[in-house]
Amino acid sequence: MFLVCGDSLFDFFLESEDGPGAAGFAARVGGSPLNVAVGLSRLGCAAGFLSGLSSDFLGRRVSQVLAAEGVSTRYAVPTDRPTTISLVGLDEHGVPAYQFYGNGAADTGLAAADLPTLGPEVTGLHFGSYSIAVAPVADATAALAAAEKGRFISLDPNVRPTIEPDMAIWRARIAALLPAVDMLKTSAEDLEMLHPGRTPEDFAAELIGAGVKLVVVTDGGERAHGFTARGDRAEARPPKVKVIDTVGAGDTFQAALIARLSAHPEGPLAGLAALDRPRLEATLDYAARAAAITCSRRGADLPRAAELAA
Repeated sequence: MFLVCGDSLFDFFLESEDGPGAAGFAARVGGSPLNVAVGLSRLGCAAGFLSGLSSDFLGRRVSQVLAAEGVSTRYAVPTDRPTTISLVGLDEHGVPAYQFYGNGAADTGLAAADLPTLGPEVTGLHFGSYSIAVAPVADATAALAAAEKGRFISLDPNVRPTIEPDMAIWRARIAALLPAVDMLKTSAEDLEMLHPGRTPEDFAAELIGAGVKLVVVTDGGERAHGFTARGDRAEARPPKVKVIDTVGAGDTFQAALIARLSAHPEGPLAGLAALDRPRLEATLDYAARAAAITCSRRGADLPRAAELAA
């Protein structure tokens, strides 16, 4: 089972307005790590979710969705703290902008003392988004990553400046996690926020020098760049689709990367060790096609394995 750790929330999408005092919203379960967990399950990879899950109305809905998607909540931490809420607006290109309300919430309030002991069935862990930057959950994330360094560990910073605007904090938190990280995926947009002017090549070289074995930088609908510690490089371009919105596209790409590596009979660490240039190209292509499917429909509706096989 691959264990995804981090944000669990409800996204409220603005759908209609009737004057300044009335607005209509569509609510959907979200959070980058939660999307990754669902994406893994849909791609046929056994997945679990570690986060604070609220007993409130929205939290119960989150739990129902995870159960329906086949994502294990064995390692989730029950709490009576409220569920984080995110308000989402889309621009004319379908690109989302987020405003979060999560102070003292179920996911952000997770502390190191709350962390469960992981069993041998956990083959790897994924971290990302504001749960790596906002205390106390960021401290819990750092403690868990350090304790589980021997397992495959994946990271997608997925920077949320509306929650933590100080990029120095993001950089420091990411740097503290790197000694445990085997694979890091980020977007060109996040790279520019974290390290203005840096190229994917320079960024990958720095991370590989710090011990990361696979670095992937995605650039929206243009291309994805992959770099391995063994010196292999590859690119992939997603197929052209009619974009409805890009919500969940990066999470889909992340889930697809993990699913491909986890498909190795000996687990994701072995999959990573076997990643030569042809396999890297195939893995990036698979992830790019998966993300394109998500972009072709509304919200974070991640694809299933059968859709990619087709």
